[in-house]
Amino acid sequence: MSMSKKPRRKTAAKRVKELREELKALREQLMEKDGKLKEYLSRLRHLQADFENYRKRAEKEREEQAKMANRALIHRLLRIYEDLERGLEEARGAGLADSVVEGLELTWKNFHAILEDEGLSRIVTVGKRFDPFLHEAVDVQVGDCEPGMVVEELQRGYTLGSRVLKPAKVKICKKADKEKQQKEE
Repeated sequence: MSMSKKPRRKTAAKRVKELREELKALREQLMEKDGKLKEYLSRLRHLQADFENYRKRAEKEREEQAKMANRALIHRLLRIYEDLERGLEEARGAGLADSVVEGLELTWKNFHAILEDEGLSRIVTVGKRFDPFLHEAVDVQVGDCEPGMVVEELQRGYTLGSRVLKPAKVKICKKADKEKQQKEE
């Protein structure tokens, strides 16, 4: 009987050793699979972030294209708006029938409201410091005034949102040279 127990113990010990090795191999496989899983999850998160960034960038580009198309159209309509405004001023001074003047005024006001709703605003010029981003200096007035100030608006300018659509053409002040003044005297 004792002979039969020894082989069983050896067999049991051998089986325990095999099971431990198998368990160790399974743990290694599990760790390897866990590492791959973490790597795949990381890749997935990066791909999701890349896709979200792409989606946002594409949306922003579509918005920019729409704004540019809107900007181009408003720039073209601005000429008609200014012509209508000049026509209204002429109609007021020409003594046309009140109904014609009122009709032109209503049309101009509606046109003006639509352009304002789209973000168009007039650049304020006279009495402001010359800003090369907003103004185009086309003439200079030499005299007793503060240098660099806009003294006259020759043509209106407009912004659309935060961008200049059409710079205002202005006359700016320049202080007279003292040497030139002395020579003239």
